[in-house]
Amino acid sequence: MADTSIGTAEQLRDPNYTPPLAKAVPLGIQHVLAMFVSNVTPAIIIAGAAGFGFGSDAGAQGFPDMTYMIQMSMLLAGVATLFQTIGFGPVGARLPIVQGTSFAFIPVMIPAVAGQGTAGMAALMTGVVIGGIFHFMLGTVIGRFRYALPPLVTGLIVLMIGLALIQVGIQYAAGGVPLIGTPEYGSLAMWFPALVVIAVTLALKFFTRGFLSVAAVLVGILVGYVVALMMGQVNLSNISRAALFEVPVPFKWGFDFDIAIIVGMCFMAVISAIETVGDTSGITKGGAGREATDKEIVGATYADGLGTAIGGLFGGLPNTSFSQNVGLISMTGVMSRHVVTIGALFLIICGLMPIIGAAIRTVPINVLGGGVIVMFGMVAAAGVNMLADVAWNRRNMVIFAISLSVGFGLQLEPGALQHLPRTAQILLTSGLLPAAVLSIVLNLVLPEDLDAA
Repeated sequence: MADTSIGTAEQLRDPNYTPPLAKAVPLGIQHVLAMFVSNVTPAIIIAGAAGFGFGSDAGAQGFPDMTYMIQMSMLLAGVATLFQTIGFGPVGARLPIVQGTSFAFIPVMIPAVAGQGTAGMAALMTGVVIGGIFHFMLGTVIGRFRYALPPLVTGLIVLMIGLALIQVGIQYAAGGVPLIGTPEYGSLAMWFPALVVIAVTLALKFFTRGFLSVAAVLVGILVGYVVALMMGQVNLSNISRAALFEVPVPFKWGFDFDIAIIVGMCFMAVISAIETVGDTSGITKGGAGREATDKEIVGATYADGLGTAIGGLFGGLPNTSFSQNVGLISMTGVMSRHVVTIGALFLIICGLMPIIGAAIRTVPINVLGGGVIVMFGMVAAAGVNMLADVAWNRRNMVIFAISLSVGFGLQLEPGALQHLPRTAQILLTSGLLPAAVLSIVLNLVLPEDLDAA
Protein backbone atom coordinates (compact mmCIF):
# COMPACT_ATOMS: atom_id res chain seq x y z
CA MET A 1 0.00 0.00 0.00
CA ALA A 2 1.34 3.41 -0.95
CA ASP A 3 2.52 5.82 1.75
CA THR A 4 0.46 8.94 1.01
CA SER A 5 2.66 10.99 3.40
CA ILE A 6 5.24 10.97 0.58
CA GLY A 7 2.85 12.66 -1.84
CA THR A 8 -0.64 12.55 -3.29
CA ALA A 9 -1.89 9.47 -5.08
CA GLU A 10 -1.50 11.23 -8.40
CA GLN A 11 2.08 12.29 -7.59
CA LEU A 12 3.08 8.77 -6.55
CA ARG A 13 1.98 7.43 -9.93
CA ASP A 14 4.06 10.01 -11.80
CA PRO A 15 7.59 8.88 -12.80
CA ASN A 16 8.74 12.51 -12.88
CA TYR A 17 7.66 13.29 -9.32
CA THR A 18 10.43 13.75 -6.73
CA PRO A 19 9.43 12.86 -3.15
CA PRO A 20 10.90 14.82 -0.23
CA LEU A 21 14.60 14.01 0.10
CA ALA A 22 14.19 12.56 3.59
CA LYS A 23 11.85 9.95 2.09
CA ALA A 24 13.50 9.58 -1.33
CA VAL A 25 16.96 8.63 0.00
CA PRO A 26 15.86 5.64 2.14
CA LEU A 27 13.51 4.51 -0.64
CA GLY A 28 16.42 4.61 -3.09
CA ILE A 29 18.71 2.68 -0.75
CA GLN A 30 15.94 0.12 -0.23
CA HIS A 31 16.00 -0.56 -3.98
CA VAL A 32 19.75 -1.19 -3.73
CA LEU A 33 19.35 -3.56 -0.79
CA ALA A 34 16.66 -5.50 -2.64
CA MET A 35 19.02 -6.26 -5.53
CA PHE A 36 22.47 -6.07 -3.93
CA VAL A 37 23.20 -9.75 -3.36
CA SER A 38 21.75 -10.81 -6.71
CA ASN A 39 23.84 -8.14 -8.42
CA VAL A 40 27.27 -9.14 -7.07
CA THR A 41 26.76 -12.93 -7.06
CA PRO A 42 27.30 -13.51 -10.81
CA ALA A 43 30.63 -11.65 -10.62
CA ILE A 44 31.78 -13.90 -7.78
CA ILE A 45 30.69 -17.05 -9.65
CA ILE A 46 32.40 -16.10 -12.92
CA ALA A 47 35.55 -14.89 -11.15
CA GLY A 48 35.74 -18.22 -9.35
CA ALA A 49 35.21 -20.16 -12.60
CA ALA A 50 37.98 -18.11 -14.24
CA GLY A 51 40.42 -19.19 -11.52
CA PHE A 52 40.56 -15.95 -9.59
CA GLY A 53 40.12 -17.79 -6.31
CA PHE A 54 37.66 -17.62 -3.46
CA GLY A 55 38.01 -16.95 0.25
CA SER A 56 41.03 -18.23 2.16
CA ASP A 57 41.87 -20.74 -0.59
CA ALA A 58 42.51 -18.00 -3.16
CA GLY A 59 45.97 -17.14 -4.34
CA ALA A 60 47.28 -13.62 -3.98
CA GLN A 61 47.01 -13.08 -7.73
CA GLY A 62 43.28 -13.78 -7.64
CA PHE A 63 42.27 -11.22 -5.04
CA PRO A 64 42.51 -8.06 -7.17
CA ASP A 65 40.60 -9.60 -10.08
CA MET A 66 37.66 -10.92 -8.07
CA THR A 67 37.45 -7.73 -6.04
CA TYR A 68 37.56 -5.72 -9.26
CA MET A 69 34.70 -7.73 -10.79
CA ILE A 70 32.58 -7.18 -7.68
CA GLN A 71 33.45 -3.50 -7.83
CA MET A 72 32.38 -3.31 -11.50
CA SER A 73 29.11 -5.13 -10.82
CA MET A 74 28.11 -2.29 -8.50
CA LEU A 75 29.51 0.60 -10.54
CA LEU A 76 28.11 -0.51 -13.90
CA ALA A 77 24.72 -1.47 -12.46
CA GLY A 78 24.50 2.10 -11.21
CA VAL A 79 25.53 3.55 -14.57
CA ALA A 80 23.08 1.33 -16.49
CA THR A 81 20.31 2.28 -14.07
CA LEU A 82 20.99 5.97 -14.77
CA PHE A 83 20.60 5.21 -18.48
CA GLN A 84 17.09 4.00 -17.64
CA THR A 85 15.98 6.63 -15.15
CA ILE A 86 17.56 9.76 -16.68
CA GLY A 87 18.15 8.65 -20.24
CA PHE A 88 19.33 10.62 -23.24
CA GLY A 89 17.90 10.76 -26.75
CA PRO A 90 16.05 7.50 -27.46
CA VAL A 91 17.99 5.67 -24.75
CA GLY A 92 16.18 4.95 -21.49
CA ALA A 93 12.59 4.35 -20.49
CA ARG A 94 12.60 7.30 -18.04
CA LEU A 95 11.01 4.89 -15.56
CA PRO A 96 12.18 3.54 -12.17
CA ILE A 97 13.94 0.51 -13.72
CA VAL A 98 16.81 -0.93 -11.69
CA GLN A 99 19.57 -2.59 -13.74
CA GLY A 100 21.88 -5.28 -12.41
CA THR A 101 24.15 -8.17 -13.39
CA SER A 102 22.15 -10.92 -15.05
CA PHE A 103 21.96 -14.53 -13.83
CA ALA A 104 20.67 -15.64 -17.23
CA PHE A 105 24.09 -15.44 -18.87
CA ILE A 106 25.91 -17.57 -16.26
CA PRO A 107 25.35 -20.98 -17.95
CA VAL A 108 26.90 -19.56 -21.12
CA MET A 109 29.72 -17.69 -19.37
CA ILE A 110 31.05 -20.46 -17.09
CA PRO A 111 32.22 -22.80 -19.90
CA ALA A 112 33.68 -19.75 -21.66
CA VAL A 113 36.15 -19.00 -18.85
CA ALA A 114 36.57 -22.20 -16.80
CA GLY A 115 40.15 -23.37 -16.97
CA GLN A 116 41.21 -20.72 -19.47
CA GLY A 117 42.44 -17.97 -17.13
CA THR A 118 42.90 -14.47 -18.53
CA ALA A 119 42.53 -15.59 -22.17
CA GLY A 120 39.03 -16.78 -21.36
CA MET A 121 38.18 -13.48 -19.69
CA ALA A 122 39.41 -11.54 -22.72
CA ALA A 123 37.13 -13.54 -25.01
CA LEU A 124 34.24 -13.28 -22.56
CA MET A 125 34.45 -9.50 -22.25
CA THR A 126 34.66 -9.13 -26.02
CA GLY A 127 31.54 -11.25 -26.28
CA VAL A 128 29.81 -9.09 -23.66
CA VAL A 129 30.57 -5.93 -25.62
CA ILE A 130 29.37 -7.38 -28.94
CA GLY A 131 26.35 -8.96 -27.27
CA GLY A 132 25.51 -5.58 -25.74
CA ILE A 133 25.71 -3.88 -29.13
CA PHE A 134 23.45 -6.58 -30.57
CA HIS A 135 21.08 -6.08 -27.63
CA PHE A 136 21.04 -2.35 -28.31
CA MET A 137 20.08 -3.00 -31.94
CA LEU A 138 17.19 -5.18 -30.78
CA GLY A 139 15.55 -1.97 -29.63
CA THR A 140 14.74 -1.17 -33.26
CA VAL A 141 12.77 -4.40 -33.76
CA ILE A 142 11.74 -5.50 -30.27
CA GLY A 143 8.03 -5.19 -31.00
CA ARG A 144 8.11 -7.27 -34.16
CA PHE A 145 9.15 -10.66 -32.82
CA ARG A 146 7.28 -10.73 -29.52
CA TYR A 147 4.71 -13.01 -31.14
CA ALA A 148 7.40 -15.72 -31.43
CA LEU A 149 8.05 -15.69 -27.67
CA PRO A 150 4.84 -16.64 -25.87
CA PRO A 151 4.86 -17.74 -22.18
CA LEU A 152 5.50 -21.34 -23.31
CA VAL A 153 8.87 -20.31 -24.75
CA THR A 154 9.94 -17.64 -22.25
CA GLY A 155 8.77 -19.66 -19.26
CA LEU A 156 10.71 -22.70 -20.45
CA ILE A 157 13.88 -20.65 -20.95
CA VAL A 158 13.66 -19.03 -17.50
CA LEU A 159 13.04 -22.46 -15.96
CA MET A 160 16.10 -23.81 -17.79
CA ILE A 161 18.22 -20.95 -16.47
CA GLY A 162 17.18 -21.78 -12.91
CA LEU A 163 17.80 -25.50 -13.37
CA ALA A 164 21.23 -24.83 -14.84
CA LEU A 165 22.22 -22.73 -11.82
CA ILE A 166 20.90 -24.91 -8.99
CA GLN A 167 23.93 -27.21 -9.14
CA VAL A 168 26.18 -24.20 -8.54
CA GLY A 169 24.21 -23.31 -5.40
CA ILE A 170 24.55 -26.82 -3.96
CA GLN A 171 28.28 -26.95 -4.73
CA TYR A 172 28.81 -23.61 -3.03
CA ALA A 173 26.80 -24.56 0.06
CA ALA A 174 28.79 -27.80 0.41
CA GLY A 175 32.11 -25.95 0.34
CA GLY A 176 32.79 -24.99 -3.27
CA VAL A 177 34.33 -26.64 -6.29
CA PRO A 178 37.93 -26.56 -4.93
CA LEU A 179 36.89 -28.83 -2.04
CA ILE A 180 35.12 -31.48 -4.14
CA GLY A 181 36.65 -34.86 -3.30
CA THR A 182 38.02 -33.73 0.06
CA PRO A 183 36.67 -34.67 3.53
CA GLU A 184 35.66 -31.04 4.14
CA TYR A 185 33.31 -30.99 1.15
CA GLY A 186 29.72 -31.54 2.25
CA SER A 187 30.63 -31.62 5.94
CA LEU A 188 28.32 -30.27 8.63
CA ALA A 189 30.79 -27.41 9.16
CA MET A 190 30.24 -26.36 5.54
CA TRP A 191 26.50 -26.92 5.43
CA PHE A 192 25.56 -25.35 8.77
CA PRO A 193 26.12 -21.65 7.84
CA ALA A 194 24.38 -22.26 4.49
CA LEU A 195 21.35 -23.77 6.24
CA VAL A 196 21.27 -20.81 8.63
CA VAL A 197 21.09 -18.46 5.64
CA ILE A 198 18.22 -20.42 4.12
CA ALA A 199 16.30 -20.62 7.40
CA VAL A 200 16.67 -16.92 8.20
CA THR A 201 15.74 -15.93 4.64
CA LEU A 202 12.57 -18.01 4.70
CA ALA A 203 11.60 -16.77 8.16
CA LEU A 204 11.96 -13.13 7.16
CA LYS A 205 10.28 -13.59 3.80
CA PHE A 206 7.15 -15.20 5.23
CA PHE A 207 6.85 -13.82 8.76
CA THR A 208 7.87 -10.17 8.37
CA ARG A 209 6.78 -7.25 6.23
CA GLY A 210 8.37 -4.13 4.78
CA PHE A 211 12.14 -3.78 4.66
CA LEU A 212 13.00 -7.09 6.36
CA SER A 213 10.87 -9.01 3.89
CA VAL A 214 12.30 -7.18 0.88
CA ALA A 215 15.91 -7.65 2.01
CA ALA A 216 15.42 -11.19 3.37
CA VAL A 217 18.26 -12.77 1.36
CA LEU A 218 20.69 -9.98 2.29
CA VAL A 219 19.86 -10.24 6.01
CA GLY A 220 20.04 -14.04 5.81
CA ILE A 221 23.56 -13.86 4.37
CA LEU A 222 24.60 -11.37 7.07
CA VAL A 223 23.40 -13.75 9.79
CA GLY A 224 25.13 -16.67 8.08
CA TYR A 225 28.27 -14.56 7.83
CA VAL A 226 28.27 -13.99 11.59
CA VAL A 227 27.84 -17.74 12.17
CA ALA A 228 30.72 -18.50 9.78
CA LEU A 229 32.86 -15.86 11.51
CA MET A 230 32.24 -17.55 14.87
CA MET A 231 33.23 -20.89 13.27
CA GLY A 232 36.52 -19.43 11.98
CA GLN A 233 35.56 -19.60 8.29
CA VAL A 234 35.95 -15.89 7.48
CA ASN A 235 39.26 -14.46 6.22
CA LEU A 236 39.42 -10.68 6.77
CA SER A 237 43.08 -10.19 5.83
CA ASN A 238 42.34 -9.15 2.25
CA ILE A 239 40.40 -6.02 3.17
CA SER A 240 43.62 -4.25 4.14
CA ARG A 241 45.03 -4.90 0.64
CA ALA A 242 42.22 -3.04 -1.11
CA ALA A 243 42.43 0.62 -2.06
CA LEU A 244 39.90 3.09 -0.74
CA PHE A 245 39.24 4.55 -4.19
CA GLU A 246 39.98 3.29 -7.70
CA VAL A 247 38.69 4.08 -11.17
CA PRO A 248 37.68 1.32 -13.62
CA VAL A 249 40.27 0.00 -16.07
CA PRO A 250 39.25 -0.24 -19.74
CA PHE A 251 40.13 -3.49 -21.52
CA LYS A 252 41.45 -4.95 -18.26
CA TRP A 253 41.80 -8.46 -19.70
CA GLY A 254 42.28 -7.44 -23.32
CA PHE A 255 40.20 -8.45 -26.34
CA ASP A 256 39.96 -11.90 -27.91
CA PHE A 257 37.28 -12.92 -30.40
CA ASP A 258 35.58 -16.27 -29.84
CA ILE A 259 32.63 -16.99 -32.12
CA ALA A 260 30.97 -19.39 -29.67
CA ILE A 261 30.96 -16.83 -26.88
CA ILE A 262 29.78 -14.06 -29.21
CA VAL A 263 26.89 -16.15 -30.54
CA GLY A 264 25.99 -17.20 -27.00
CA MET A 265 25.97 -13.61 -25.77
CA CYS A 266 23.83 -12.47 -28.70
CA PHE A 267 21.36 -15.29 -28.15
CA MET A 268 21.05 -14.52 -24.45
CA ALA A 269 20.61 -10.83 -25.32
CA VAL A 270 17.30 -11.76 -26.94
CA ILE A 271 16.20 -13.44 -23.69
CA SER A 272 17.33 -10.44 -21.66
CA ALA A 273 15.47 -8.06 -23.99
CA ILE A 274 12.24 -10.00 -23.54
CA GLU A 275 12.75 -9.96 -19.76
CA THR A 276 13.20 -6.19 -19.87
CA VAL A 277 9.98 -5.77 -21.87
CA GLY A 278 8.15 -7.74 -19.18
CA ASP A 279 9.72 -5.76 -16.35
CA THR A 280 8.91 -2.44 -18.04
CA SER A 281 5.29 -3.48 -18.42
CA GLY A 282 5.23 -4.72 -14.83
CA ILE A 283 6.46 -1.36 -13.53
CA THR A 284 3.88 0.70 -15.42
CA LYS A 285 1.08 -1.68 -14.42
CA GLY A 286 2.10 -1.98 -10.78
CA GLY A 287 3.11 1.64 -10.25
CA ALA A 288 0.89 3.64 -12.59
CA GLY A 289 -1.93 1.26 -13.52
CA ARG A 290 -1.27 1.48 -17.27
CA GLU A 291 0.45 -0.36 -20.11
CA ALA A 292 3.99 0.59 -21.08
CA THR A 293 4.23 2.72 -24.21
CA ASP A 294 6.22 1.61 -27.25
CA LYS A 295 8.64 4.47 -26.61
CA GLU A 296 9.27 3.26 -23.05
CA ILE A 297 9.86 -0.34 -24.16
CA VAL A 298 12.21 0.69 -26.96
CA GLY A 299 14.09 3.07 -24.67
CA ALA A 300 14.42 0.40 -21.99
CA THR A 301 15.87 -2.04 -24.54
CA TYR A 302 18.36 0.53 -25.82
CA ALA A 303 19.51 1.25 -22.24
CA ASP A 304 19.79 -2.48 -21.49
CA GLY A 305 22.10 -3.07 -24.44
CA LEU A 306 24.17 0.08 -23.98
CA GLY A 307 24.72 -0.69 -20.29
CA THR A 308 25.94 -4.19 -21.16
CA ALA A 309 28.28 -3.00 -23.94
CA ILE A 310 29.88 -0.32 -21.75
CA GLY A 311 30.10 -2.81 -18.90
CA GLY A 312 32.07 -5.25 -21.05
CA LEU A 313 34.59 -2.54 -21.92
CA PHE A 314 35.45 -2.13 -18.23
CA GLY A 315 35.30 -5.77 -17.13
CA GLY A 316 31.64 -5.93 -16.15
CA LEU A 317 29.16 -8.69 -16.92
CA PRO A 318 25.89 -8.36 -18.88
CA ASN A 319 23.23 -6.15 -17.29
CA THR A 320 19.47 -6.55 -17.30
CA SER A 321 16.44 -5.12 -15.52
CA PHE A 322 15.86 -6.58 -12.06
CA SER A 323 12.44 -8.12 -11.52
CA GLN A 324 12.60 -8.01 -7.71
CA ASN A 325 12.58 -4.22 -7.87
CA VAL A 326 9.43 -4.31 -9.99
CA GLY A 327 7.68 -5.96 -7.07
CA LEU A 328 9.13 -3.39 -4.71
CA ILE A 329 7.55 -0.57 -6.73
CA SER A 330 4.18 -2.31 -6.59
CA MET A 331 4.58 -2.74 -2.82
CA THR A 332 5.60 0.84 -2.01
CA GLY A 333 3.38 2.46 -4.64
CA VAL A 334 6.16 4.97 -5.41
CA MET A 335 6.67 5.30 -9.18
CA SER A 336 9.30 8.08 -9.02
CA ARG A 337 12.30 7.44 -11.28
CA HIS A 338 14.28 9.93 -9.19
CA VAL A 339 14.08 7.59 -6.20
CA VAL A 340 15.82 4.88 -8.25
CA THR A 341 18.33 7.48 -9.49
CA ILE A 342 19.38 8.02 -5.88
CA GLY A 343 19.89 4.27 -5.52
CA ALA A 344 21.96 4.25 -8.71
CA LEU A 345 24.23 6.99 -7.37
CA PHE A 346 24.74 4.97 -4.20
CA LEU A 347 25.77 1.95 -6.32
CA ILE A 348 28.24 4.07 -8.29
CA ILE A 349 29.87 5.38 -5.10
CA CYS A 350 30.22 1.80 -3.81
CA GLY A 351 31.65 0.68 -7.15
CA LEU A 352 34.43 3.28 -7.00
CA MET A 353 35.59 1.95 -3.61
CA PRO A 354 37.42 -1.40 -3.96
CA ILE A 355 37.47 -1.78 -0.19
CA ILE A 356 33.72 -2.48 -0.36
CA GLY A 357 34.29 -5.17 -2.97
CA ALA A 358 37.05 -6.67 -0.84
CA ALA A 359 34.70 -6.76 2.15
CA ILE A 360 32.01 -8.50 0.08
CA ARG A 361 34.40 -11.17 -1.10
CA THR A 362 35.19 -12.16 2.50
CA VAL A 363 31.78 -13.84 2.54
CA PRO A 364 32.61 -17.58 2.68
CA ILE A 365 31.54 -19.62 -0.32
CA ASN A 366 29.20 -21.82 1.75
CA VAL A 367 27.40 -18.75 3.15
CA LEU A 368 26.95 -17.41 -0.37
CA GLY A 369 25.75 -20.89 -1.35
CA GLY A 370 22.85 -20.66 1.07
CA GLY A 371 21.79 -17.40 -0.53
CA VAL A 372 22.12 -18.56 -4.12
CA ILE A 373 20.16 -21.75 -3.44
CA VAL A 374 17.23 -19.48 -2.62
CA MET A 375 17.88 -17.07 -5.49
CA PHE A 376 18.42 -19.71 -8.17
CA GLY A 377 15.41 -21.65 -6.97
CA MET A 378 13.36 -18.48 -7.31
CA VAL A 379 14.58 -18.11 -10.91
CA ALA A 380 13.27 -21.60 -11.68
CA ALA A 381 10.04 -20.82 -9.81
CA ALA A 382 9.61 -17.65 -11.89
CA GLY A 383 9.77 -19.81 -14.99
CA VAL A 384 7.12 -22.13 -13.59
CA ASN A 385 4.95 -19.11 -12.81
CA MET A 386 5.25 -17.94 -16.42
CA LEU A 387 4.30 -21.42 -17.61
CA ALA A 388 1.11 -21.19 -15.54
CA ASP A 389 -0.30 -18.95 -18.28
CA VAL A 390 0.11 -21.71 -20.90
CA ALA A 391 -2.88 -23.68 -22.18
CA TRP A 392 -1.60 -27.20 -21.57
CA ASN A 393 -3.03 -28.98 -24.59
CA ARG A 394 -1.29 -31.85 -26.40
CA ARG A 395 0.56 -29.51 -28.76
CA ASN A 396 2.11 -27.39 -26.02
CA MET A 397 2.98 -30.42 -23.92
CA VAL A 398 4.88 -31.94 -26.85
CA ILE A 399 6.80 -28.70 -27.43
CA PHE A 400 7.66 -28.41 -23.74
CA ALA A 401 8.61 -32.08 -23.36
CA ILE A 402 10.96 -32.24 -26.34
CA SER A 403 12.61 -28.88 -25.65
CA LEU A 404 13.14 -29.60 -21.94
CA SER A 405 14.40 -33.16 -22.55
CA VAL A 406 17.01 -32.12 -25.11
CA GLY A 407 18.11 -28.93 -23.34
CA PHE A 408 18.28 -30.29 -19.80
CA GLY A 409 19.69 -33.60 -21.01
CA LEU A 410 22.65 -31.87 -22.65
CA GLN A 411 23.25 -29.92 -19.44
CA LEU A 412 23.42 -33.18 -17.48
CA GLU A 413 25.55 -35.08 -20.01
CA PRO A 414 27.80 -32.65 -21.93
CA GLY A 415 30.05 -35.57 -22.90
CA ALA A 416 27.38 -36.64 -25.37
CA LEU A 417 28.67 -33.88 -27.66
CA GLN A 418 32.39 -34.47 -27.16
CA HIS A 419 32.97 -35.09 -30.88
CA LEU A 420 31.55 -31.74 -31.93
CA PRO A 421 33.76 -28.68 -32.41
CA ARG A 422 34.46 -26.65 -29.28
CA THR A 423 32.24 -23.80 -30.50
CA ALA A 424 29.24 -26.10 -30.84
CA GLN A 425 29.95 -27.68 -27.44
CA ILE A 426 29.91 -24.32 -25.63
CA LEU A 427 26.66 -23.30 -27.33
CA LEU A 428 24.81 -26.58 -26.92
CA THR A 429 25.91 -27.93 -23.53
CA SER A 430 24.48 -24.93 -21.69
CA GLY A 431 21.12 -26.42 -22.70
CA LEU A 432 19.61 -22.98 -23.15
CA LEU A 433 20.28 -22.62 -26.88
CA PRO A 434 18.87 -26.01 -27.97
CA ALA A 435 15.86 -25.68 -25.66
CA ALA A 436 15.09 -22.16 -26.89
CA VAL A 437 15.58 -22.94 -30.58
CA LEU A 438 13.49 -26.09 -30.37
CA SER A 439 10.65 -24.41 -28.48
CA ILE A 440 10.59 -21.37 -30.79
CA VAL A 441 10.72 -23.41 -34.01
CA LEU A 442 8.19 -26.00 -32.86
CA ASN A 443 5.85 -23.27 -31.63
CA LEU A 444 5.99 -21.61 -35.05
CA VAL A 445 5.64 -24.74 -37.22
CA LEU A 446 3.33 -27.07 -35.32
CA PRO A 447 -0.34 -26.50 -36.14
CA GLU A 448 -2.55 -25.03 -33.45
CA ASP A 449 -5.12 -27.78 -34.09
CA LEU A 450 -2.68 -30.57 -33.25
CA ASP A 451 -5.10 -31.88 -30.65
CA ALA A 452 -7.70 -32.42 -33.33
CA ALA A 453 -5.28 -34.27 -35.62
